[in-house]
Amino acid sequence: MSGSVAAWRSRGKPVAVALTVVLLLVMLFPFFVMITTMLRTSQEVYVSPPRWIPHIVTFRNFAIVWSQYQLLGYFKSSLVIGVGSTILNLLLSIPAAYAIARLRFAGRQLFLYLFLVVQMFSPVVVVISLFKTFSKLGLLDTYSGLVIINAVFTMAFSVWLLSGYFRSIPVEIEEAAFIDGATRSQTVIRIILPISAPGLVTTAIYTFISAWNEFLFALSFIQTQSKMPLTLGLYRFVGRWSSQWELLATADFLAIIPVLVLFYVIQQRLVAGLAGGAVKG
Repeated sequence: MSGSVAAWRSRGKPVAVALTVVLLLVMLFPFFVMITTMLRTSQEVYVSPPRWIPHIVTFRNFAIVWSQYQLLGYFKSSLVIGVGSTILNLLLSIPAAYAIARLRFAGRQLFLYLFLVVQMFSPVVVVISLFKTFSKLGLLDTYSGLVIINAVFTMAFSVWLLSGYFRSIPVEIEEAAFIDGATRSQTVIRIILPISAPGLVTTAIYTFISAWNEFLFALSFIQTQSKMPLTLGLYRFVGRWSSQWELLATADFLAIIPVLVLFYVIQQRLVAGLAGGAVKG
């Protein structure tokens, strides 16, 4: 029996490797198209039939995108919105997640499931009501409005992940701190949060990337060009009668660089945080 299982595994391994390679190629194909497009001239983009490899490689698109389309300003706006949303999300999610993980109150589990229900709502459903609310509060065309809405819409996932991570920490650690005279807030800040660093990093990355990539609320709430984030800046390359695909691909490439660098720097903590929050929750 064991021999047949080993033989089945040995025959199935090449198939699994082949399927993995095919899946990887399918996933990387859009990036290949983006890279080859950004290295083309505007004339070669519309050559029929299309060429997979450009005959003339040019880097002029980078200079055009950076100098003529205020890409640096869009990066600044996205960075302000992303960092602000991440900080606000953590300030709101940490106390809520800790309360669900440690405190005992009626409806605690129902409260946690309601967070997931909120996560299921599409932003399109609430964009009109939010527009009216933000208009009355004076939050239209401001960074603050986008920071608040991005933090709120990512809070459900953050609370769910962090509550599972806090629950995995032995309660005896906190009890020992209480015996030594520490308050609950001191215990959370000095003990719980350092232990939960992988989960906090995961939450921060998720919130930042969600705010970095958000488009609908930015399109609905921002009118001033100097406050537009990168997603709206990329939208400028798509015209009514024509689209500048080579410039759009170049700007897309520059836009994903910060996210790729972020993943590379903290990839180990990200994997640990996702595994911890999913398994221990």
